[in-house]
Amino acid sequence: MSRHWIIRFFALLCSVLLIACNSSNLPAQPNTTEPIKSPNSSIESAQRVIALTSLTADIIERLEPSKLVGIAGSSLLRKDERFQNIPQVSEGQTPPNLEKIVALKPDLVIGAKGFSDLTLNKLKELGIPTLSTNINSWNALIEITRSLAQIIGADATPLLARYQTFLSDNSQASPSTLVLVSRQPILAPNQKSWAGDLLAKFNVKNVAAELQGNAPIAGYVTLSPEKILKENPELLLIVEPMGQKLLPEFKAEPFWNQLKATQRDRVYVLIIMA
Repeated sequence: MSRHWIIRFFALLCSVLLIACNSSNLPAQPNTTEPIKSPNSSIESAQRVIALTSLTADIIERLEPSKLVGIAGSSLLRKDERFQNIPQVSEGQTPPNLEKIVALKPDLVIGAKGFSDLTLNKLKELGIPTLSTNINSWNALIEITRSLAQIIGADATPLLARYQTFLSDNSQASPSTLVLVSRQPILAPNQKSWAGDLLAKFNVKNVAAELQGNAPIAGYVTLSPEKILKENPELLLIVEPMGQKLLPEFKAEPFWNQLKATQRDRVYVLIIMA
C-alpha cells in the first residue's frame, strides 16, 4: 500500500471520525442509515438553510452555496474560506443560539440525532421546519446528500461523483490496521461504526472489524493491551482531538514497542478539530 494511498484514505477518514469522536458523551444511537425527518415538518423545498453540523454544512455548500444562511461555530469551518461570510449560530460545544437562528429566517434547520435534539424540538415548537440526521455509514452519506439536494432543488450528481473518486483506487492490498480513538478506555471502531464502514469501503483490513464489546459508543469496542498484542496490527492510526496528546500516552504503554506497526514505523496521527 503506497504512502499516497494512505494519506488520501486518512484524510477522508479524519473527516468522518470527527463525528464519531465527538459523540463520546452520548448514549448509543439506533443504527439507521436513513435521514430522520421531524414528525411535525413537511419539508418539500428550502431556500434558506441552517446547518448545525460541519458535515451537513459542507454538503449544502457544495450542492448550492447560496442556500446556506447559517452554520454551527467550529474551528473546522472557521478555517475554511468558503464559510467565512456565513453567520455562526453557535460556538464550540455550546448549544446553538435560538435567537440567532430565528433572526436568519430559515425554512430548514438541519441537526444531528443525539446532538441537536433539544434545539430542533424548540425550533419545531416555533414552527420552523427541521431535519434530524444520523449519518453513520457510507450509504447514509449518499442518501442524505440525495435528500438534501432534492429539498434545496440542487443536482446531487457532481457531488456523488466526487464521493466515488475517493473509492476509485481501493484495490491495493491493505496491511492489518488498527484505529485508536481513545486512551482511557482504549477504543477502536468495529464494522458497525461510521469509521469502520469507511475502512471496509477502502478494503482496509480492520483488525477490530469483527470484535464486539460493551464500549460507551455504539460501533466501537474497548480493547485491552493483551488484545492489541494478540491482533498485532501492521499499521496504527491514532486519532487525537485537538488539545489532547494520545500518542505519548500510548508510547508509554509496555505493549507499544512490541507491535509490528511501531517496529516498522507505520504509526500515523490525525489531529481533529472541534
